[in-house]
Amino acid sequence: MKKLLLKRCQKCGAVVEVLNDCKCPCGVQCCGEEMKEVVPNTVDASFEKHVPTYEVKGDEIIAKVNHVMDEDHYIEWLGISYDNRIGKVFFKPGDSPEATFKYVKGSTLYAYCNKHLLWTKEVE
Repeated sequence: MKKLLLKRCQKCGAVVEVLNDCKCPCGVQCCGEEMKEVVPNTVDASFEKHVPTYEVKGDEIIAKVNHVMDEDHYIEWLGISYDNRIGKVFFKPGDSPEATFKYVKGSTLYAYCNKHLLWTKEVE
């Protein structure tokens, strides 16, 4: 299964999705420095307000995050990966962080918080 790989600039906070990671010594760079991989579920933050939850309805799942959607703190997107596919739904402050995806057992759900970064949950 294709893994979602994000890298973040430690200076400006820019985030990129990496399709094919750099294999040379320079790495993916921003602001003159190598960008660091965003590792899911590692930021010190409230687990229950960042990890996506889901409900299965037939051949779909409704994914949600119990999170504020303020101007300065919100869920930027929800995503899913399975069978070498990655899908995302983007949000803005004030939206409800909820998305419908195809139900695939063993897929991975993602939630990206603008302050607390990437969170995941495996679909059972």
